[in-house]
Amino acid sequence: MSETISPLAPAHIPELPEISGVICRIARARYKEWDRCDLTYIELAQGTTVAGVLTKSKCPSPEVEWCQQALSTGLARGLVVNAGNANAFTGGRGKEAVQLILSMVSNHLACAEEEIFVSSTGVIGVPLPKDKVETGLNSVFIAEPCSWSEAAATIMTTDTFPKMATTSALIDGKTVYLNGIVKGSGMIAPDMATMLGYIFTDACVNAEFLQEMLSAATSKSFNCITVDSDTSTSDTVLAFATGQNDTPALNSFKDPGADAFQAALSDLCMQMAHLVIRDGEGASKFIEIAVTAAESDKSAKRIALSIANSPLVKTAIAGEDANWGRIVMAVGKAGEPADRDKLSIGFGGVTVARDGLVVPDYDETPVTTHLKGDEIDISVDMGLGHGKATVWTCDLTHGYIEINADYRS
Repeated sequence: MSETISPLAPAHIPELPEISGVICRIARARYKEWDRCDLTYIELAQGTTVAGVLTKSKCPSPEVEWCQQALSTGLARGLVVNAGNANAFTGGRGKEAVQLILSMVSNHLACAEEEIFVSSTGVIGVPLPKDKVETGLNSVFIAEPCSWSEAAATIMTTDTFPKMATTSALIDGKTVYLNGIVKGSGMIAPDMATMLGYIFTDACVNAEFLQEMLSAATSKSFNCITVDSDTSTSDTVLAFATGQNDTPALNSFKDPGADAFQAALSDLCMQMAHLVIRDGEGASKFIEIAVTAAESDKSAKRIALSIANSPLVKTAIAGEDANWGRIVMAVGKAGEPADRDKLSIGFGGVTVARDGLVVPDYDETPVTTHLKGDEIDISVDMGLGHGKATVWTCDLTHGYIEINADYRS
């Protein structure tokens, strides 16, 4: 947790409504040498359904492996999130710590272990100490319920501000609410969800349908952001539906209100994803990259990510340099269909290059002015087809190096 808040942080943190069937508690387990709460425990009403998207890393944490297994039941009663220690690449000792968490929480709630979900975030390669697991859980079980903002702050690591979002939808004339808390600042790349994020709703949603909707929402939000092209061992997004709103159950898109709920869920995921980019380690610019007229949507996304992940592009933006040649470079290295003589590039709505050449009488002044702001728009028209994609990233500054060089201290 940084003492300096990102310059891209929202001016106001939203007030999140209560979600019936959700109780949050926090405590100090002291998984790291810091004087702050680092253990989040969330109780969920009986019958809560769950869906999730998890990292595609081939070196996942035991927490991720457990969630992959537990998601098959479709039910949840509790969530435990540890900050300061990723418990990844820790062999049998890491699995033993997870098993202790599952045993203690399932006993506390008198439910099956498969209804307990766990996440850990922080330094890789250090086993989660079982004595601290036990002490922390015993403390959090008797802690007073906390606010959403306190829960959001407790899951932070290098984040500079707590990230929360809320929205709502109408089902059968009644309002259902969706809240989200998320952490993420570095080690962010689109390969499912790219951080830890948790979504809670009082709607009644079938687990399989919730999974379908969450996967769709993820593909256009969390899977379209990147800070540094690095995918974590622990990336997790979980959605919990308590069903406490007394609205008709959603089982498919044929049900009234299902489309509205999908729209709300997608909006919430987009809000959360953008908050992660706004807290990118060392970031000073929020960058949107829109690729159009590519051969396919898939091709457009690969090209957009090639631009977003280029250190040369990101440092040029940090330096407020309108070096459109670096965009050309990133398009060319993406390995996707491209025709140099059909390519157009723009910054902030100003076309700087078209048909493989700089625009005649190009005036760099308005582009330079745009790049001095903290909201940067880059557009690329491939001139080939109807494929399109938008991704979001941030610039690359010396602050990123400072944060990660000192990460373990």
